[in-house]
Amino acid sequence: MAAVDRYAELHAAFRWQVPARFNIYEVCCRRWADDPARIALIAEDADGGCASHTYAAILAAAERLAGALRALGVAPGDRVAIVLPQRVEAIVAHMAIYRLGAVAMPLSMLFGPEALEYRLQDSGTVVAIAQADVLPRLQALRSACPALRALIAVGGLGEADATVLDWQALLRHEPDPAPPADTLPTDPAVLIYTSGTTGPAKGALVPHQAMLGNLPGFVASQNGFPRDGDVFWSPADWAWTGGLWDALMPTLYFGRTIVGLNARFSPERAFALMARHGVTNTFLFPTALKAMMKAYPRPREQFDLRLRAIMSAGEAVGDAVFEWCREALGVTVNEMFGQTEINYVVGNSHEDWPARPGSMGRPYPGHRVAVIDDAGDPLPAGEVGEVAVNRFDRHGDPDPVFFLGYWNNPQATERKFTGDWCRTGDLATADEDGYLWYKGRADDVFKAAGYRIGPSEVENCLVRHAAVANAAVVPKPDPERGAVVKAYVVLAAGFEPGPGLVEELQAHVRGQLAPYEYPKEIEFIEALPMTTTGKVQRRVLRLQEEERARARGA
Repeated sequence: MAAVDRYAELHAAFRWQVPARFNIYEVCCRRWADDPARIALIAEDADGGCASHTYAAILAAAERLAGALRALGVAPGDRVAIVLPQRVEAIVAHMAIYRLGAVAMPLSMLFGPEALEYRLQDSGTVVAIAQADVLPRLQALRSACPALRALIAVGGLGEADATVLDWQALLRHEPDPAPPADTLPTDPAVLIYTSGTTGPAKGALVPHQAMLGNLPGFVASQNGFPRDGDVFWSPADWAWTGGLWDALMPTLYFGRTIVGLNARFSPERAFALMARHGVTNTFLFPTALKAMMKAYPRPREQFDLRLRAIMSAGEAVGDAVFEWCREALGVTVNEMFGQTEINYVVGNSHEDWPARPGSMGRPYPGHRVAVIDDAGDPLPAGEVGEVAVNRFDRHGDPDPVFFLGYWNNPQATERKFTGDWCRTGDLATADEDGYLWYKGRADDVFKAAGYRIGPSEVENCLVRHAAVANAAVVPKPDPERGAVVKAYVVLAAGFEPGPGLVEELQAHVRGQLAPYEYPKEIEFIEALPMTTTGKVQRRVLRLQEEERARARGA
């Protein structure tokens, strides 16, 4: 536990300092480039190849790319898509776009044609910068995206046609002759589409000042980042809020080194990379931590680790993973909660206030957070309601963490707010000390035989069993009870499905939780449906159960 609880002191003293002019390019790149030896990125690929890139080199490339984009007609406010993995060109692209005052739209490499077409169409993207192996998907949908006037290929042109531009050729362009865009803090910088866990993806337009809004939570969850020798790494995709705002941009803001890995995640690769590069700070999804825990129960016996801070978000960590981090890694994990629209608003900071296993944490300094009812009124401690963030902090100052609104969807933006409270769609309770306790998505919580079931508690209990690598709990329609608790289970290596194991897992949950919470049915599957941000898509499984019920005539 933390030696002291400085929470009240930190919260009371914090005041936002938002300058009259602000641009991410300036604070995350240009101001660090005078030091020619300062390393921004250590880039590693799947074959073990490794290269270091300085802030100075990234600045030079960004200014040339900005010149090329300006020549292509990219203007302030235009959307430019970035479809790249964790490689230096992604950082260069972001900085060039911000320099122009345009809007970066990061897109996952995992998106198929339909997902890409929807986002490019909806946003009116004018240029897309993509890794070469994504080009066929983009070329196939160009006719459906009339605003898309140029494709830029990174990593070779392959069989691309003459309408595709080569990244290396563009970087021979003269640097942008115009001065960097003189942007307001509230000018748009990034358009990120929500993961679609609760419905169709919506484009959240994020301003430059959200960079500042994220910092108190980042610093706190990373135990006082930066400190001398800090090196950051996260497998979180830079195309998503978790990778962009919780890892890449704050590390660059502080002028430190981030490790980028252009390869698939695996527990062995993660531990080896952290040991090889002396990683001190990381953000790991609970699903990643669960896999690492199962693969290496005692990792420090095999890897020389320097970890001093772990942040985790996306799902509840659960007490099994929490204890493993503390005992096996020697680090108390700091859970964090946020969204694309309002990121890094709640969490823990082990060295400044005690972390309570299973809690989402407390509101970070600068953010006014409450559990509210349907009318938008804050609820007393212990009552379940929706987590919401106020537009104004405790001092009455505007909170810069907020998104500007949903792209082309003012109705959805309006629904997101009740007065000055921005609703998250996540349910929780608050205790007397201000810690929040996650109860699930508003549409994930369900009733079974009249009892209210929060799936995360049952899932965490299942994962504590040695046979379970991961689990998702959903309602299965039942004509008598309305619904029964059903668990989808991914088995750990070395375990085989069977009736005996089902009974063992049911008994395990019955022995730990309330009798009505144990899964009446367990289905073993190879993998859970996941978003590219690492969240379990319970909605997919719930809809599957509803369809099966209709087929049965239930």
